Amino acid sequence: MPWLRASLRGQAVYARANPQGELVVHGEQRVEIRYQPGGKAYHASAKNLVISDPTLLTDEAFSSTAPPPRDPPQTANLPDFKPDFVAYADGACSGNPGPAGSGFLVEHVATGARKEGFEFLGKATNNIAELTAILRALESIADVSARVLLHTDSQYAIGVLQKAWKPKVNQALIERVRIEVKRRPNLILNYVRGHAGNPGNERADELARTAVETRGNQPLTVFE
Repeated sequence: MPWLRASLRGQAVYARANPQGELVVHGEQRVEIRYQPGGKAYHASAKNLVISDPTLLTDEAFSSTAPPPRDPPQTANLPDFKPDFVAYADGACSGNPGPAGSGFLVEHVATGARKEGFEFLGKATNNIAELTAILRALESIADVSARVLLHTDSQYAIGVLQKAWKPKVNQALIERVRIEVKRRPNLILNYVRGHAGNPGNERADELARTAVETRGNQPLTVFE
């Protein structure tokens, strides 16, 4: 089956289509998507997909399509920052709002000890899932003076937490995360592009989607 270039809530994706140029919809109105050729298959709600280019790509043409450039090494713009902990946080949502989950992983640099977790949030928005993931990752680090480099693919989260964006919703959660951020003078929130081949970000995304799919929770134990 061919593919179409489409947009999923502003993110460029490739979506499965039939030879007539229509999206192939399966049970619960889901469409197979990929963020880049050869990338992992996901499924998105048909109502959240907008066809951006009606030109059909055959499987062969799709496979030969150049993927988007990967992000540079995550600390390339932070050469003097030597973190004690490196964390990744991501959110997932089936519909927006819809069943939502947060995924998070934290690594202690000196020892290599790594912890992963996820949390099902019930019906929520993707922004709530992103903010909750950041909060849970930070809460797992007991030492508030520790140097923490936390990666997120949510420009919204960085905007409301560090760029004085004025949110119209989610104020209580945002304030809670802001307080946690302010407690940590050696924290850097670093934006990474989502679904661009960054292993930590991809794993956090998998954990968030596991929360949605299983409706389950795997809390992080605290680094003392």
